[in-house]
Amino acid sequence: MQLSDLKVALLTVTSSVRKFDGTGMTCPYIVWAEDGQADAVWANSRMQAQAITGTIDYFTALDNDPNCVKIQDALNDAGIAFRLESVQYEPDQKIIHHEWVWSIWLG
Repeated sequence: MQLSDLKVALLTVTSSVRKFDGTGMTCPYIVWAEDGQADAVWANSRMQAQAITGTIDYFTALDNDPNCVKIQDALNDAGIAFRLESVQYEPDQKIIHHEWVWSIWLG
């Protein structure tokens, strides 16, 4: 699996997908990024496989936005491990911010 597989999965939900920065985007939109290594497999003093973790942030003005289920379905369909980390209301912008943590084995 590659990081591009994550982006492809998210694009099945909406075309409003960016990596790292959503500046200037209007709701609803998705921002995703990798942020570190979750695990690795070592053999013969070399890394053989690496799991990368990151986040998906979905910003919406809708309560019970159906895209939240679509995001999880897209991740499941792509075989990407994830968990819902938090749901927060951002009163200054009047938006709901959902955050998922994901993990992908690169190969």
